[in-house]
Amino acid sequence: MDIYLHEQGVDSVLLPALDFMRTDKNGEPDTQYIRQRLTALLDKHSDAGLYITQGYICRNAYGEVDNLQRGGSDYTASLIGAAVNADEIEIWTDIDGMHNNDPRYVQGTSPVAELHFEEAAELAYFGAKILHPTCVLPAKLNNIPVRLLNTMEPEAKGTVIYNCAPNHRIKAVAAKDNITAIKIKSGRMLLAYGFLRKVFEIFETYQTSIDMITTSEVGVSVTIDNERNLHHIVDDLKKFGTVTVDHDMAIICVVGDLEWHNCGFETKVLDALSHIPVRMISYGGSNYNISLLVRQSDKVAALKALQETIF
Repeated sequence: MDIYLHEQGVDSVLLPALDFMRTDKNGEPDTQYIRQRLTALLDKHSDAGLYITQGYICRNAYGEVDNLQRGGSDYTASLIGAAVNADEIEIWTDIDGMHNNDPRYVQGTSPVAELHFEEAAELAYFGAKILHPTCVLPAKLNNIPVRLLNTMEPEAKGTVIYNCAPNHRIKAVAAKDNITAIKIKSGRMLLAYGFLRKVFEIFETYQTSIDMITTSEVGVSVTIDNERNLHHIVDDLKKFGTVTVDHDMAIICVVGDLEWHNCGFETKVLDALSHIPVRMISYGGSNYNISLLVRQSDKVAALKALQETIF
């Protein structure tokens, strides 16, 4: 169904998302189908000045009405932008871009002008709710910038996310609540191949993802954000050694150009938290992130300390 509208003298056409947005048998967007169908619809209505559609809804591989499972309208916008090779994708929300810290807990935060796609994904995963971690993936793969803008302040510059953001600095901090830390200590781990595989298989069995991991010769610590199967996980892990669990933890994520040869950034982060007990540190798994595990009761103090020291 095609519905023509008239808005401020511009001919507009409504393109129902069910006419072109589809997922495959794995529940992932069928990008080839989306591109083909959308291109045909745009060619059909090439005289329109504005195109309007819905977000989130789609059809699945069997033609049934379904949804994209994640990212909402932002994900739809990213998929459409990639399908039409847009110059830029704009996402309008109620905040003027991604801030360098959480404004709910820290005063004096400011929008980050530019972020790499990897940096934005880290921030989104670890607590920056303005953006779903995977919704900009189609834009990243097609090298299309994404700009976050504020509907309440349309003149604000917002945040632009792309594949070539400025380097050599820390850009932002985020936090993820309701984290549980699990430590498995075992003398059998020493020089034992296959130990980590067996540990990870337990989490896979109970469909529980791991956020952070640190290891030593006699033990391994991991964090999870879902305690639904914690009792079963702990029981199975006890086969390998002594298991301890720490509840009510938070992950503090520091994002920026954190490649190992950029000296001093990790020192600045640890110095800022010198007065706060840190349970785990994950550094080196990404060029864009240092993750630190603290008690949830220390989260706000940690965010404020990082704000004062880094920014």
